[in-house]
Amino acid sequence: MSVEKVETLIIGGGQAGLAMSEQLSKRGVSHLVVERHRIAERWRSERWDSLVANGPAWHDRFPNMTFDGLDPDAFAPRNSIVDYFVAYSKQIDAPIRCGVEVQRLTPKAEGGFVVETSDGVIEATNVVAATGPFQRPIIPTVVPEQAGIAQMHSQTYRNPAQLAEGAVLVVGAGSSGAQIAEELMKAGRKVYLSVGPHDRPPRRYRGKDFVWWLGVLGMWDAKTVSPDMEHVTIAVSGANGGHTVDFRRLAQGGMTLVGRAEHYADGVMHFAPDLAKNIALGDANYLAMLTAADAYVAREGLDLPPEPQAHVLPPDPACVTDPLASLDLAAAGVTTIIWATGYALDFGWLQADTFDEKGTPQHDRGVSRVPGLYFLGLAWLARRASPFIWGVWHDADYLAGHIAARG
Repeated sequence: MSVEKVETLIIGGGQAGLAMSEQLSKRGVSHLVVERHRIAERWRSERWDSLVANGPAWHDRFPNMTFDGLDPDAFAPRNSIVDYFVAYSKQIDAPIRCGVEVQRLTPKAEGGFVVETSDGVIEATNVVAATGPFQRPIIPTVVPEQAGIAQMHSQTYRNPAQLAEGAVLVVGAGSSGAQIAEELMKAGRKVYLSVGPHDRPPRRYRGKDFVWWLGVLGMWDAKTVSPDMEHVTIAVSGANGGHTVDFRRLAQGGMTLVGRAEHYADGVMHFAPDLAKNIALGDANYLAMLTAADAYVAREGLDLPPEPQAHVLPPDPACVTDPLASLDLAAAGVTTIIWATGYALDFGWLQADTFDEKGTPQHDRGVSRVPGLYFLGLAWLARRASPFIWGVWHDADYLAGHIAARG
C-alpha cells in the first residue's frame, strides 16, 4: 500500500482549516487540507434554511476578504457564508482535498503521525485538528423513543413545513433555540420554549452592534471562562435584520416559556422551577453590558446618543410569574420536540495522549502535549473570540508560527 507523506496535515475544510491553510502558506510551510465532505459542509447541510450569521458582515469575516454585494451592517445568509468560504479557498489557493474522511490518527514512536483515511494512508510531521466545536449533537435521553413523539436536534431542523402538524416544544434558549422557536411561532405554530441559563446581550446599543461593544470593552480577549459560564449559552440573533432576543416579547406574541426540561414520565414533561431566575439572570447580563457601554462612552467622551429606554424592562408575562411545572404533551398537542441543546466534542478517531478523562483536548493555545499535534477552532482555545470566523484567523496565525518554528 502506498503511503502519502506531507509536512503538515490540516483536518477540516471549514473556517478553521482555511484560516490555518492561509497562515501556513504565508510562511511557506507545505501542507494539505482534507475535508470529509465539502468546504463549509456544516453550513451547507447542518443548519436551518433561514439561518443568518449572528454578527454583521463587517465583523464576521476574515480580514482579507469582505462579503461580495452585502451591506457591511447586514447579516450574511447561510448560502452567502458557504459561497464566501468557497471563494476564500480559491483566493488563498488552499490545497484542499474534499471527500476524504479521517478514520484514525496515531502518533509514530519516532515522531509524526500515521493518518488512516477513506482515501488511503497519510504520514504527516504535523497535524492540525480543525474540525470545530460542533461535532456531535447532544440529545438528552429524557424522552424515550417509544413515547411516540418526533424528536430532532436543531442540527437537523430545516423549516416549519418539515414538522408534523401540531405544537412544538423547543428545549434550549440560546441563539439556535430562540431563533427556531420564533420562526415556528411566526409560522402559526403553538410553541413552548424551555429556557435555561443564558447570556442575553443587546443586538445594538447607542448605535453600535454588540460585537463592537465586546471589542472595545475587551470582552473578545477574555482568556478564561469561569465555571459559572461554562454551560451558559448566548441568546443573540441576526434574523430579520438583527434584533435583541427578548423572551418577554416572545411570550406576548403567544409563546409559552417554561423552565429547564427536567424529566419525562407517562406522557408528561416536567420542568425545573427556575424560569424566573433564568430570565432575571439574562436580564442582569443585558443590563450589565448597557452599564459597561455607558461607562465606556463617558470615559472616552464619545458622541453616541444615549438610550435610556433600553434600560427599562417590561413586566414579566404570566407564564413567568405563574410558570408551568409540567406539560401533558398529548393534551397540549405537542407533536415535535426540538433539542437546541448544543454539541459535544468527538475525537474518537484521534488516538493520542492529549485528552482528559472527559475527552476534552489538553492544550496551550491550541498546542497539544503531543509534539506536532495542534487544535484549532475550539471554544476558548485562546480567548473568547477563538471559535468565531475572525477570531480563528488570529489563532491560526499563532499556530502557524509555532509549526514553522519546528522546522
